[in-house]
Amino acid sequence: MITRRDEPTITPYPDGPLIVRGDVQVLTVEGEPIERRRRTVALCRCGLSSIKPFCDGTHKAAGFRTDD
Repeated sequence: MITRRDEPTITPYPDGPLIVRGDVQVLTVEGEPIERRRRTVALCRCGLSSIKPFCDGTHKAAGFRTDD
């Protein structure tokens, strides 16, 4: 049984990554699964991360900004 706490969520952080929580599968553009080592991951939105699709914090130094 999936409880509300177990439901996957995606939270966009202002000027930062997408925080993905829960049991979801992250895929490459070719549809291949990407191994996740944690239940909560941060996905890059700035396009500058050296560990894409995951965030490495580069958005801060680059001055990445999102719309409100």
